Amino acid sequence: MSLRIEFRAEARAEFDEACDWYERQRKGLGADFTACVQETLDQISVSPEAHSPVFKDIRRAIVRRFPYSVFYRPEPERIVVLGVFHAKRDPKLWKKRS
Repeated sequence: MSLRIEFRAEARAEFDEACDWYERQRKGLGADFTACVQETLDQISVSPEAHSPVFKDIRRAIVRRFPYSVFYRPEPERIVVLGVFHAKRDPKLWKKRS
């Protein structure tokens, strides 16, 4: 059974901005990024406990091929995505969202 994925508005904006940035770098790269993030989200929705907590009840899943991580909170009926963060960004930003 897989859980529903819900993005916080900030996380959706980060994801969209990253996708647009990659697409501007090379045609099709934004779609590749989207596919890799979707693969990560699919894994999270099936096995939300597979990733270790990094802060309180927030977990982090690393995106394959790209220097990004998905920060999320598993809840009984859904997964809440708090951030789609580049590895070089300040972690205080996603911690404030917890």
